[in-house]
Amino acid sequence: MRSIAAGLVFSLWAFSALAQDYPTRPVRIVIPLSPGGTTDVPGRMVAQKLSGTLGQQFFVENKAGAGGIIGSDFVAKAKPDGYTLLLTASPFVIAPHVYKSMPYSALTDFAPVIRIATGPYVLVVHPSLGVKSVKELIALAKQQPGKIDFASSGNGGAQHLVTELFMYMAGIKLNHVPYKGSGPAQQDLMSGIIKVSFVGTPIAIPHMKSGRLNALGVSTAKRSPEMPEVPTIAEAGVPGYEATVWIGMLAPAGTPSEIVAKLNGEISKLVRTDEMQKLLAPTGMEPDPDTPAQFGAYLKADYDKWGKVVRDSGATVQ
Repeated sequence: MRSIAAGLVFSLWAFSALAQDYPTRPVRIVIPLSPGGTTDVPGRMVAQKLSGTLGQQFFVENKAGAGGIIGSDFVAKAKPDGYTLLLTASPFVIAPHVYKSMPYSALTDFAPVIRIATGPYVLVVHPSLGVKSVKELIALAKQQPGKIDFASSGNGGAQHLVTELFMYMAGIKLNHVPYKGSGPAQQDLMSGIIKVSFVGTPIAIPHMKSGRLNALGVSTAKRSPEMPEVPTIAEAGVPGYEATVWIGMLAPAGTPSEIVAKLNGEISKLVRTDEMQKLLAPTGMEPDPDTPAQFGAYLKADYDKWGKVVRDSGATVQ
């Protein structure tokens, strides 16, 4: 019994010392999405700040492809020592439902570290559609079921599914036009070839101000501070509708809890600073840090929510 107790004490001391010294070498933050996007910009901000506060370089490496699966799989299979981390977003809990096979489990092969920030999608329409509110869009869609096109960056992606949820709750049918990426989708939306889409705040705001798009509603439960004049979709005509964009950090399952706690504490402090909030504002994201346990519960709830949307819509990726 004494040897077991001594071993336990030594292990606890070793883990505590590990966390205290961490990090002792550069840390890789994998972003499984393309450079320059909603996740990439805040991710690089976090990496830069952690490099300063923890005394080692935190560097970002984009490993995009297959809806985020390639980069996420790389981290899932990395050594669980805190030196390879995943900074990801909402598609992380969508991909398992739309891809027929997955090389990892989103819920068991990762250790949640922290939810960093959350924000809205914005429901926008081209002015040529002639609608200026959510209720007007719903009324027109009911008059022309399946005739109004909506754009997404790809079948089974976040833009697709937030629209599927909107259609389901509003009792309407729009025609899905999936693109290979958000760039081509935005071009056709701006030209009026496509009439409807859910887009990020950085895309919506300048085009709303220029009059090239009409913003009908934000997808979150509360209005966006960046566009307070735009109602939530719930208050504009679809009660209960909510779809939140989130970004967060995970580590490989088995990463020592002391390291996870240290990362959580440092990131939580830095995202609450005035400087970080100002840096995040143009992306449409607001700091929303939580504990590892809270983030784990949030991931599970979001995973279940989008699983139901996928089943109801029949969305899939071959």
